[in-house]
Amino acid sequence: MKQLAGLTLLFSAFTISAFAQHEHHLPQPAKKDTVPAHDPHAGHRMQDSSAMQHEGHKMGNMTHAYSLNLPMSRNGSGTAWLPDNSPMYMYMTGNDRTNFMFHGNVFLRYTSTDFTAKGSRGAAKFDAPNWLMGMMNHRVGKKGLFNATVMLSFDKLIMGGEGYPLLYQSGETWEGRPLVDRQHPHDLFAALSIGYTHAINKDMDVFAYFGYPGEPSISAPVFMHRVSAMNNPDAPLGHHWQDATHITFGVGTLGFRYKQVKAEFSSFTGREPDEDRYNFDKPKFDSYAYRVSYNPSRQWALQFSQAFVKSPEAGEPDEDVTRTTASAIHTVPLRKHGSFIASSAVWGLNSKSDGHREHAFLAESNLQLQKNAVYGRYEFVEKSTHELQLEDKFGEDKFGVHAFTLGYARTLATVWKTNLAIGAQGTVHFANTALDGLYGKQPLSGQVYLRISPAMHR
Repeated sequence: MKQLAGLTLLFSAFTISAFAQHEHHLPQPAKKDTVPAHDPHAGHRMQDSSAMQHEGHKMGNMTHAYSLNLPMSRNGSGTAWLPDNSPMYMYMTGNDRTNFMFHGNVFLRYTSTDFTAKGSRGAAKFDAPNWLMGMMNHRVGKKGLFNATVMLSFDKLIMGGEGYPLLYQSGETWEGRPLVDRQHPHDLFAALSIGYTHAINKDMDVFAYFGYPGEPSISAPVFMHRVSAMNNPDAPLGHHWQDATHITFGVGTLGFRYKQVKAEFSSFTGREPDEDRYNFDKPKFDSYAYRVSYNPSRQWALQFSQAFVKSPEAGEPDEDVTRTTASAIHTVPLRKHGSFIASSAVWGLNSKSDGHREHAFLAESNLQLQKNAVYGRYEFVEKSTHELQLEDKFGEDKFGVHAFTLGYARTLATVWKTNLAIGAQGTVHFANTALDGLYGKQPLSGQVYLRISPAMHR
């Protein structure tokens, strides 16, 4: 509990410092007659490219991280895109040429992954999934944009090396043993990246990105940066089928944008982070990926991507993986400020060099009604007996796992532009009946939490 209190104090100090800077650089409010009174969505509609560029000058020119001609709200994780309608929960400060943005999430929670005690693989724990992020944009001349990003996670400090309990989860190791029914902790340095973008004209950009660690051009924005998942503390069960490459020690990306279409190519290190969560792993640049993104309107962000990953698992050094993903993200504002619906659908396929193919699919949505939120997630993932460490019992096989999550969160207070929310969620699992002896029939997981995060930026 001392560690949880320490993390809370750390985040509070972070937010107070950011807000102190923010207060001295608040943009002047728009005149009342800039938005027609008869149109409740006109303020949202102002976020097209030209209007957002104009607004960017008033806010200190904070644009998209990799384009002077795209709105800041399109920023996802790495170089991925969100819909332009995405609300922004963050602190901002800056001037006409240089701007800083800070955001993050801390969940102080208690979770039980089998509170009805139906099986033998459940666990209970107090923990605190967390991440903090800072970003700088600096204009270079009239057409250049430099970006620097840092993202930190204190998962290992708070949870220990085996992370937090999550039924049917798999991926990475602790003390040489595969983690099963646990979500691994993230590295302290989850991202250290720089990027440069040159605007050829308002419709075309070219950009370069380097991260150590960083995120290659594969999949949708990682779950921690999806607004549809903002109130859910848990990583998806398909994390290692969809977006686990968000922490890669050594990644370089080149990209090109034409209007609302973007194509990008990455070279990166295939091996997942090792068990030392505080070090910097050796970069190898032995894998590559490509992604095509398309935002047909301000409500949608679509992508298709593929990665050819060299030896991702330390325990299986001779096995390579071809990962194919597709996703659709949809966000629409509602009538009242602070109200919206954000939804995501993400599919991933791991095709392994030994011939095995496993699918994962996720659909999640967050209905935010100012202080109240109702959210849910459905997942289907194919887990092999090897992934679940059940080869001795079942031989070589795979099982389909379904998980349905429903949750509710309410913002209790907003202090220093920081939200304190309370929430609870439950998950029911459906799997092959052969697993009932271990997991129980339709095991139920539940958790309650306090969430600390920046308030929505106006």
